[in-house]
Amino acid sequence: MGTRDDERPDERDGRPRTRQEVEMEKKWFTVVEVAEMLGYGQTKVRMLVITGEIRSLKDGRSRRILPEWVDEYVQRRADEAVA
Repeated sequence: MGTRDDERPDERDGRPRTRQEVEMEKKWFTVVEVAEMLGYGQTKVRMLVITGEIRSLKDGRSRRILPEWVDEYVQRRADEAVA
């Protein structure tokens, strides 16, 4: 008898995984999540968004930030530190 897709062993440790354990890659982040990732306060990240230093998009009443936009900001800051 075969295994169901949601009971296949995980490549990491060989134990069966459940649907709840399958990690989904986030498509975008909230201001709060970006602040946590960067070690900044929420107010600082909101200011970076307002000034355009971190790109964002409006989704209803919330701001969303794509992962590549976070990476762009970090790379730009690293390049400035080297220059």
